[in-house]
Amino acid sequence: MRDRSDLSCLDQSQRHAIHLLNRPSERVLPHAAAIQKAGDSLISLLPDEGHGIRNTTKHVLEDLAPALNHQATSPHYYGFVTGGITPAARVAEVVVSTYDQNVLVHLPEATIATTVEDRALGLLLQLFDFKLAEWPGCTFTTGATSSNVMGLACGREYIIDEAIRKKGKHTASQSLGTVGEMGLLAACRQADITDIQVLTTLPHSSLKKASCIVGLGRSCFRQVSRVHTDLEFDLDLVEKSLQQPHTASIVVISCAEVNTGLFATHSREDVRALRALCDKYGAWLHVDAAFGLFARVLENSDEFSYVRGGAEGLELADSIGLAQHIFQNSNAAYLNSGSPGPGHVESPLNVGLENSRRFRALPVYATLMSYGRGGYRDMLHRQIQFARRIARYFSQHPDFDLLPQAMNDAGAIDHLTYIIVLFRAKDEDLNSKLVDRINGTSKMYVSGTSWDGTPACRIAAANWQIDPERDSATVQSVIEGCFRNGSMHGHDVPYYGCCK
Repeated sequence: MRDRSDLSCLDQSQRHAIHLLNRPSERVLPHAAAIQKAGDSLISLLPDEGHGIRNTTKHVLEDLAPALNHQATSPHYYGFVTGGITPAARVAEVVVSTYDQNVLVHLPEATIATTVEDRALGLLLQLFDFKLAEWPGCTFTTGATSSNVMGLACGREYIIDEAIRKKGKHTASQSLGTVGEMGLLAACRQADITDIQVLTTLPHSSLKKASCIVGLGRSCFRQVSRVHTDLEFDLDLVEKSLQQPHTASIVVISCAEVNTGLFATHSREDVRALRALCDKYGAWLHVDAAFGLFARVLENSDEFSYVRGGAEGLELADSIGLAQHIFQNSNAAYLNSGSPGPGHVESPLNVGLENSRRFRALPVYATLMSYGRGGYRDMLHRQIQFARRIARYFSQHPDFDLLPQAMNDAGAIDHLTYIIVLFRAKDEDLNSKLVDRINGTSKMYVSGTSWDGTPACRIAAANWQIDPERDSATVQSVIEGCFRNGSMHGHDVPYYGCCK
């Protein structure tokens, strides 16, 4: 399988990457012809002898690479809250692929990999201002869905075990981990539970997918939001729901809702109130914080007070899911294997879902070491300032609606906007084509969604390269240029940015 061509092909691929990074494409999306060519070039039959590494490298670099989008290299890719790999993480990724570690068991005499993962998780906890001793069950996952799977699975385990404990049905031979030992149906019967519910506000689709995976189903979700807002908790309704007989509950906080970037809680007091209800009724408190947790990196200032408040108090939760990470509070006692001493590193297979695990921690370790808290704070400043400029632009434009409507209230944009901007065209026909028209320019990319039953466009300012002034000018140019001769008026609407 190995021949003397492999190193030259590796060098060729690295030179291709360096050339791309030195001269990034002005296009965000590939040409349609490139996608067609790539599709036509794909093999459909497995070869008996193989085409060889040289031919394969040529195929990958010349046929397939030109058909890939530039979500990592362009600051103008605003879809799906994907921020692009940082330079330090990219360097580490080369090492990850070269050494190809399977990070499953802590073997300190054999590899540093698990120690690096443990240290990277510790650095993340410090970045988000959490106390390391209170979060012993941290691990890297494959993404937000896996993080939510773990959070709901641990919550399911806890609430059923808690119900059994309260009924005094634990036997001397039983240990914590009832569902894992008995199975979900048997454990629910012993706990006298006929229903498990997830109480939340505007759950992300990954949370519903996770609920299906852990056997709770999509129908388990209960909306417990206030009247006239789907984002904030109605505590009276939460408590009423928690009082349902023969019912176990998981409460989920959406920390920065995916379509708007708005928060379900606004202070430590808000989370403390939910914590008190969960403790009173034996419920589990999980936080879906895929990108909202980064608000804890911001300093306390008038400019970021709302955003920062949306992430305060989350240390009171039982579990927190963050993109490719899951944090479990010390309340999740069944995750701990005994009482570890100083310097103890838990084998990842005892904490996470996988046995075969990529060395995901190294790029995280490298990027945190390279940029530190200050670098991430600066990055977030730029993303927020860009989003607020864009929100102001759409709010003032005669052909657009900035969403939700509350964002148009006096002072709301510069107070509430995080890194998401949601908007739609007032003309219904134009609005139905808006995403395709914007993306068709290939100068920027937005994702389509819906709000109040109608199509909408979402800009997610997540790339580390964002420059508020430069990139907001690009957005305005694309919007005005695309539709100057179409249904829009083509007005030159001024920016009202928050940058100083």
